[in-house]
Amino acid sequence: MSQSGLVWLVILAACVAANLPFVNQRILAVGPVRAPQKSLLLRLAELVVLYLLVGAGALLLEKGVGQIAPQGWEFYAVTGAMFITLAFPGFVFRYLLRRRR
Repeated sequence: MSQSGLVWLVILAACVAANLPFVNQRILAVGPVRAPQKSLLLRLAELVVLYLLVGAGALLLEKGVGQIAPQGWEFYAVTGAMFITLAFPGFVFRYLLRRRR
């Protein structure tokens, strides 16, 4: 796969992973179902874990393509902010949309 294809793969994985805690009731999408609902704190903890998992996957892909570029704290601050921004649609779906019951 080309480098641009790998970049799009990482972006797609980040979009899915960022919204995953907000669209299901399972812990990390594979654990037990939480009844009746997961707390916001648990969802945010899942978001951090998924950020680390996507980052580890991206690091492995980068290592497969060539040498890994050194990253400073700025890189992690920007990618963390992007991951939170990508999670916004899931947050809106879970907490801000009014549902008819």
